[in-house]
Order: sequence, then C-alpha cells, then structure tokens
Amino acid sequence: MEEVPPEREMWWVLWVLAILLALFCIVDVWYFLRAAAVILRAWFQPPVWDITAEQVLTGRVTPHDIDMCHMNNARYLRECDFARFSLYMRNGVFKAVRALKASMVVGATTIRYRRALCIGEGYELRSRIVTWDDKAFFLEQRFVSTKDGLVCAVMYCKQSVIRGSPDKILQHLCKRKVECPEFPEDLQHWVNFISASSQALRAESGLEEKNK
Repeated sequence: MEEVPPEREMWWVLWVLAILLALFCIVDVWYFLRAAAVILRAWFQPPVWDITAEQVLTGRVTPHDIDMCHMNNARYLRECDFARFSLYMRNGVFKAVRALKASMVVGATTIRYRRALCIGEGYELRSRIVTWDDKAFFLEQRFVSTKDGLVCAVMYCKQSVIRGSPDKILQHLCKRKVECPEFPEDLQHWVNFISASSQALRAESGLEEKNK
C-alpha cells in the first residue's frame, strides 16, 4: 500500500483547519450544535400530551454567558430559543407543523429582568404555552434561580404560524377542537401594544392608505 507523503498529510490538515475556521467565522456553529443537541435530547424524552403544560430545562451560567460577571441579556433570549425547541418537540407542535407544511417564526418578544443570574448560578427555565389566537401562540418563559427560587427574568413570546394557524395545529394533534384559554391581563396589555405599534408603523409607511 502506497504511503501518503507527510507534506500531503500536512496540507490536508491545513485545509480542514482553514474550512473550520471559515465556518466558525461565517456561521454561529455553537448555536446550531446546541440546537441539534436539544432537539435530539427531546426526541428521546417522553412526550407531553398537555399542550399548555409547563416544561423545565435546567442550566448554569458559564463564563461563555457573562458580561460583568452576570448573564448577558442576549443570552436569556438565546436560552429561550432552545427551551422552545424542546417544548415543541415534546408536545408535538413541531411534528404537526411539518405535517401541515406550515412554519413558525417569532413575531415579538418582551423580557423583564428582575435580578441578575451570576456566574456559576444554576437556574430552571420554565416554558409554557399560555394561550393563542387565530395567528400565533403566546408563550411565557421564566428563569428561576435554583438558589432561592426567585424568578430572575420573565419573557413573553409571540410565536406566529405561517401558512397555518394554531387551531389547525391543535386539531391535528388532538383530533378535536381545543378551547383557547383566556388571555391573562398582563399578556393582553402586551398584545394590545403590539397591535397599536403595528398600526402606527403601517400608517407611517403608508400601508394603511394603500389598503383602502
């Protein structure tokens, strides 16, 4: 068997390193690796049949998450992404979305920071679907410190459904019409704000006049 010259092996190593470097510079590789790991883990966990049931992921603040020794504000939103992936995998929403050839995007989020999560501090990320309308699911996600049980941050997320609706997704999952829970008062205030903001921006861009 012909041996590969050492110079050729070195060139292959350099090419691989160059490709990996370019990939890490262009794409957020760690995000996609983490997302794949979360989805794979949820795949092997027991399904959750209650669509509004709270699901919990645990985490700990690492040096990669921090600025000024506490969790960076953008990291909260990133962790919420992964928690929603797990939520939708286990309650079947992802499967229903694929079956209906629909898709989902984040339409809006709002987050309130109550106390910083410091480096090394453990937390639970509790996610649940609160309610829905004809276009979107509305979720609540809470960061709860395992040290003292304090809710350190709480986020609302509007998960818009494209080429479908929450009702169609739930009917596909449950094989029946599912009653929509009432909107909590604070969530309703936020939804009203979104609607008012959308109308103002449409008027500012002239879309309201064009649609008349």
